Amino acid sequence: MIVAFSLTPSGGDAVDADGGMSAAVAAAVQVVRDSGLPHQTTAMFTYLEGDWDDVMAVVKRATDAVAANAPRVGLVLKADIRPGHTDELTGKVDRVDRLLG
Repeated sequence: MIVAFSLTPSGGDAVDADGGMSAAVAAAVQVVRDSGLPHQTTAMFTYLEGDWDDVMAVVKRATDAVAANAPRVGLVLKADIRPGHTDELTGKVDRVDRLLG
């Protein structure tokens, strides 16, 4: 399965000196990187690939990491649940790139 998720901290100490939320988001990204699961982080979402239990456990830990810095956390999650398929995080993009030549 592939999950695209985004965590948005708000309130409390979540806001950096420059008005951003980079420190709280960095805590979540560190959880993802430490998970050992295939992942990709973009400006809007983090993509994570693995089996249901592993992926959802990482999403929970990442959410908890943000919650440690903010009293409120928004979570947006989209999942592509396709049992038996692996390496789709790059495979989907590779297939489209092949078609584009």
